Amino acid sequence: MLWGVENHSLPRTAAFFDLDKTVIAKSSTLTFSKSFYQGGLINRRAVLRTAYAQFVFLAGGADHDQMERMRAYLSALCRGWNVRLVKELVAETLHDLIDPIIYDEAASLIEQHHTAGRDVVIVSTSGAEVVEPIGELLGADRVVATRMVVGDDGCFTGEVEYYAYGPTKAEAVRELAASEGYDLTRCYAYSDSATDLPMLETVGHPHAVNPDRALRREALSRGWPVLDFHRPVRLKQRIPGLSVPPRPALVAAAAIGAAAATAGLVWYASRRRPDRA
Repeated sequence: MLWGVENHSLPRTAAFFDLDKTVIAKSSTLTFSKSFYQGGLINRRAVLRTAYAQFVFLAGGADHDQMERMRAYLSALCRGWNVRLVKELVAETLHDLIDPIIYDEAASLIEQHHTAGRDVVIVSTSGAEVVEPIGELLGADRVVATRMVVGDDGCFTGEVEYYAYGPTKAEAVRELAASEGYDLTRCYAYSDSATDLPMLETVGHPHAVNPDRALRREALSRGWPVLDFHRPVRLKQRIPGLSVPPRPALVAAAAIGAAAATAGLVWYASRRRPDRA
């Protein structure tokens, strides 16, 4: 049971959480569009398209084909962006933008899993440079996320080194189970998207959170719990005395990696690459 404490004579267990619309109420990438605009990385037209993409994302997410096409769009959009500049932009706004959109229900679940002796792992298609500090904010033990390639000039090449999406998420979960000794039949997983069915099928206790229509159908047909998260709240309001993460942790964040998660949604709004500012 979720509420029990792990028997440490048994193999270890973990709870695997998707990020966008599962732990936080919005796209971790599209949330930074205003910061990108103010920093000169994208122009006003791109901001408007991103706002529309955020609406599409919140209304129902992206299907498999849209998510697959996003890598080509990501290469065109992000190639040549200076990593240091992106890190600075995200460092200035990460806490203010992300903390208010964390679901209270998700934060409570994370606490309950930790109390029960389970590791908490964030498994996100967003980039490691953003997911890792978010995971630190949430108290997660490990993070699996997309990794982008950085060239010798300190700029993004537009290539994706590791794409944490669909079946690769399930592979990462199995690899972690092997290296950390998790008993997957006793592990938990949470996601909002049918694209994460491979990950959900990997564990013994899958849960659909704010599911899209395809995942809701699957969850109902398989008898999986369906959870409704709808109360975003600042962590410091939930836990009196919680301090803001130290600035060095924030400086470690780079928004461009997170673009891997939802840049395809911007492509969905317009197939033409926006002009740079």
